[in-house]
Amino acid sequence: MSRASSSLTGLLLWLALSSSQAAELTAQVDRTRLNAGETVELTLETHDVTQFGKPDLSVLDQAFEVRDTRQVNSLTTLDGTSQANTRWLITLLPRHTGSVEIPPVQLGDSRSQPVILQVLPGNAQETGNELAPVFIEASLDKDTVYVQAQAVLTLRIYHSVSLFDDSSLSPLQLPDARIEKLGDTPLTYEKLINGIRHGVIETRYAIYPQQSGRLKIPALVFSATQVQTNSAAGPGQQQALNPYGPQPGKALQVSSAEISLQVKPRPDVWPADRPWLPASAVNLEESWNPETTHLQAGDSVTRTLTLKVEGLSASQLPPLPEQDLLGLRRYPDQPQLSNQPGERGLTGSRKESEALVPNRPGSIDLPAVELTWWNTREDHIEHSSLPARTLEVSANPGLAVDTPVGGEQGLLPAWLWLWQLSTLFFACTTLLGLWLWWRARGLPAVARAAQAGPSPRSVLDDLKRACLANDPQATRQALDAWARQQPETLADMAARFVPLSDALDGLNGALYSETGQLWLGEELWRAIRSLPTVEHAENSGGDAGLPPLYPK
Repeated sequence: MSRASSSLTGLLLWLALSSSQAAELTAQVDRTRLNAGETVELTLETHDVTQFGKPDLSVLDQAFEVRDTRQVNSLTTLDGTSQANTRWLITLLPRHTGSVEIPPVQLGDSRSQPVILQVLPGNAQETGNELAPVFIEASLDKDTVYVQAQAVLTLRIYHSVSLFDDSSLSPLQLPDARIEKLGDTPLTYEKLINGIRHGVIETRYAIYPQQSGRLKIPALVFSATQVQTNSAAGPGQQQALNPYGPQPGKALQVSSAEISLQVKPRPDVWPADRPWLPASAVNLEESWNPETTHLQAGDSVTRTLTLKVEGLSASQLPPLPEQDLLGLRRYPDQPQLSNQPGERGLTGSRKESEALVPNRPGSIDLPAVELTWWNTREDHIEHSSLPARTLEVSANPGLAVDTPVGGEQGLLPAWLWLWQLSTLFFACTTLLGLWLWWRARGLPAVARAAQAGPSPRSVLDDLKRACLANDPQATRQALDAWARQQPETLADMAARFVPLSDALDGLNGALYSETGQLWLGEELWRAIRSLPTVEHAENSGGDAGLPPLYPK
């Protein structure tokens, strides 16, 4: 009995948690701007599995006429987790124009958020005193635009008769303009014109003229087949229609009117060295991963810049200004482009990411990112920018190279010069002491002390195997071990031998790039094998005074 009680308690707890997590009732519409007499589709959606009723639509009667209501249930399974989904599709006809609010709708304990609509006075197209059964209305959102700026063409096909699903619209072709279709499928709704209900098929295009002057938008042709009924049949067609055979129909074809668009050239005040960027709004953002400006030399941080422009497609957006900084290596990824259609046209997005790797300690100043664009709404130049940043880089004790290759070899700290001079002094005194000891003892040879750690030959073999295996991580470790046995630092060797510097750049690119790169280590191994030896002062004539090992 206790087990059954605990199971029931667990089930009730799970239902309560599921209800609290998915009890939200969301509301959205297919568009927020419409003309008087047009319908709008309201979608109410919930994931609450405990709701079995219907939403209370009585709150809509004051401002809308509820034309139709449909319920759609679905079950989605993702990664072994099932999620129930219930949607109500409600067709509404506003009762008045202006700003109209869809009030919150109640479903159990959940309430949807309010939605604001803008209902504009509508104009009906007439043929004489009567409306044609099918006609097209074509309009532009503006009569004049700048070259390469956006103009939105809207085509509305009205029909008061039933049509088959074989309708088609001729493609829009403009040799002197780029065309982007807004939305994958046409928008369908209803509109009441002179007391007659019309179905509406709406298609929208974003047009970007490439030349100044007058652009003529040609007429588009809509073809469809009208459904014939008994009431529309002639005197010789009084028999009933065959529900299983082909249905009779009437071919229809209507055309839109030609429209002219005035295209203005680029303004004279626009700077000639900046890319032309006409837009209605620009948003420039940046993000960091990890979100810190304090790094160690050799660490990697990813900087992402995102440019969103309202009124242009992603393919029209220029690259952001490049910044080559001393002491900082950059490994950029491919830019990501995307378009988001909306009620005002396209919003293009360009995202640029790059890995930044500092190669010296200290402060590295990143300058501000500035972008110049032309505000098409207010007709003037504007500037968008990101503030300058400073990277604080500390020394990395595990990094063998702490000076940039080819840029700052002369800026060695004082302690490094002192260490090099003291090393040379002790090397000379050691050689002199060994020579005197050999003369005193009269030994035939001087026995070398046993070397601690791996031999230079084994370290070089490890480096060769890692390079030829094209393994950047193993090559980095073997390279550090080999460099510690050399008389100079890896930075000094790369500074005096350009092939080694280029090979190290390729290795760092493979190590720090986010997307990963195919790295071939043969170039690095060939550079190491071809590295010229450094001439030390202590080697010149150092062995001239030694007697032969085996004197005769």
